[in-house]
Amino acid sequence: MSIRLGDEAPDFEQDSTEGHIRFHQWLGNSWGVLFSHPADFTPVCTTELGLTAKLKAEFDSRNVKALALSVDPVDKHHQWIEDINDTQNTTVNFPILADADRKVSELYDMIHPNASATLTVRSLFIIDPQKKVRLIITYPASTGRNFNEVLRVIDSLQLTDNEKVATPGNWLPGDRVVIVPSLQDEAELASRFPQGYEAVRPYLRFTKLK
Repeated sequence: MSIRLGDEAPDFEQDSTEGHIRFHQWLGNSWGVLFSHPADFTPVCTTELGLTAKLKAEFDSRNVKALALSVDPVDKHHQWIEDINDTQNTTVNFPILADADRKVSELYDMIHPNASATLTVRSLFIIDPQKKVRLIITYPASTGRNFNEVLRVIDSLQLTDNEKVATPGNWLPGDRVVIVPSLQDEAELASRFPQGYEAVRPYLRFTKLK
């Protein structure tokens, strides 16, 4: 199944380290980060899950739930969590799906046969409270993800959902943003951006939100 931006994230039921999960119900009114791992007891995944645990306060402040996935069973996940907690000096505080039957992996197209016929690639999906897919990133198994970028994208999505702006390349919270080209009404521009804006070109207008 091919998933594209704007699609409804497929619902599923699957066991996890925190019990049986019905995905849409579990997500509720939160944003979600669903991300896959090739297998348990692998070095890059161990660092990623440790980092995710350490970022819980950052995710919570953005109303985001993290949900990991590996194709191994629950009992093996629990053994792996002990290693993660020990080696990464943290406590895993989010569920890890036990996708031994590959149900979720196949539903979300996480298995790429030319990379591996059985193991998932490092897929990551950001899903909004309306259950829409807002970001898809796929890394090779050898490359760990940049979770600062994941947080940055969430910040951008949440900002631009509420303001008629977009975020430029390398944007970070607090930086200038660009006004969407479709906004041309001068009265609305003045109302939305009383601080003013810089028009470098008619289509390229920068402003800084308060």
